[in-house]
Amino acid sequence: MAEAAQTGQGPLTTIVDDWSSDVTTFKAVPWGKAMMWIFLLSDTFIFTSFLVSYMAVRMTQTDAWPEPSAVFSLEAFGTPVPLLLIAIMTFILITSSGTMAMAVNMGYRKRKVAVFWLMFATALLGASFVGMQAFEWTKLITDEGVRAWQNPMGAPQFGSFFFMITGFHGLHVSAGVVYLLIVAIRVLRGRYDNTSFEIVEITGLYWHFVDLVWVFIFAFFYLW
Repeated sequence: MAEAAQTGQGPLTTIVDDWSSDVTTFKAVPWGKAMMWIFLLSDTFIFTSFLVSYMAVRMTQTDAWPEPSAVFSLEAFGTPVPLLLIAIMTFILITSSGTMAMAVNMGYRKRKVAVFWLMFATALLGASFVGMQAFEWTKLITDEGVRAWQNPMGAPQFGSFFFMITGFHGLHVSAGVVYLLIVAIRVLRGRYDNTSFEIVEITGLYWHFVDLVWVFIFAFFYLW
């Protein structure tokens, strides 16, 4: 405060200067990381609203709710295996979290080639997840006749909630794949050579959030 008085700056001016012209805020937290946390917080509210609404409708619904083990089964060697595709999708996302964590570690060591390939592998796993989700949607629509407004297996709200929540998550994964590829290419081209490669960690925050949200979707839709 004494320094501010000597320089003719008030507390408000000091705060404005810090937020508008400094490269860091919140006690040396990089600006990009702070903004990513704020974005993820807002996204948390959206997903929470979706899942709480799903819980409320399901618990108050009088019509029969489809049995996940039957709806999401997949044949393997002629035998229906409950949740087989979902288990593979979950394994893929968990694996992608591992490759992303290794990419962050390599980023702070400034090993650009390793960062590129690890982020590329993460993006490839994410794209595989989206492809499997598209297959799952196609199977539900064509084989089971599920629509956003109807469901031949029971409660009509099942389709609307399923397509809305999994579709919103799939959109996040698709955007994350693009984000990962852009950052990976820029890292390889030396765009961040004069930085601490914190952009890789910021990208990792987004990807880990997407993976964490899937854990809740998996529990609510496929296990409950």
